[in-house]
Amino acid sequence: MIASLPMYARPELDYAISLLWDLIRKNLTKKGIPAPITLSQDAQDIISWLDPGLVLSQTCGMPYRNILHGKVQLVGTPNYDLPNCLPGHYFSAIVVQKNDPRLLLKDYDQAVLAYNMEASQSGYAAPLNHAAAQGIHFPNRIESHGHLKSAEMVVSGKADIAAIDAVTWMLIERHEAFASKLRVLERTTPTTPALPLITSLALDADQIFDAVKQAIQDLPQDMRDDMLLKGIVKIPASEYLKIPNPE
Repeated sequence: MIASLPMYARPELDYAISLLWDLIRKNLTKKGIPAPITLSQDAQDIISWLDPGLVLSQTCGMPYRNILHGKVQLVGTPNYDLPNCLPGHYFSAIVVQKNDPRLLLKDYDQAVLAYNMEASQSGYAAPLNHAAAQGIHFPNRIESHGHLKSAEMVVSGKADIAAIDAVTWMLIERHEAFASKLRVLERTTPTTPALPLITSLALDADQIFDAVKQAIQDLPQDMRDDMLLKGIVKIPASEYLKIPNPE
């Protein structure tokens, strides 16, 4: 058995995430679904997502549509407290240096884009698709291996621009002093389904959804606020699959 909730993990949220998992696990146990006592937060993503013993994890929309669809089940989509978003949807914040004189996205055409990884919807696919729709391109790209590192690259001048998952960006604003050196240039259209929870093909996804829903409701309000977590909704696979990959 394996479970992980790695996508928005950071030290300030470790206790809240652990408590959430404890509540989920207890709910699963009541339903007769075995679950590990602790989360495997350091497990390699793809390996854990495809593990036949996967109980619960959170993935990104891009690997779901390109790799995982048909090999795992969607459980549900967390609903985060994000501005101007339908339940279970999110956007990318396109950030630049606060004092950069360029004011429009078109001014960054051909600029150096920091991206967390090529399998990322929010950090790679979203900004490339968003920019290409306006005739703007980022052929000069540097992989950072994490949203936080992408933001740091912009601050340091190693990159000119980066797209940060909306939840991650709000957490950076809360907890990272360097956030004051950045500004949001644009936001991508907030119609992309947020990062889904998944389970293996062997388990009952509906029962797991119910266990997660109840756990979120039982989590203390201050911890939900810390995680920007409001609840969980169901979004069909077709909504994830219709998002285009960048050319």
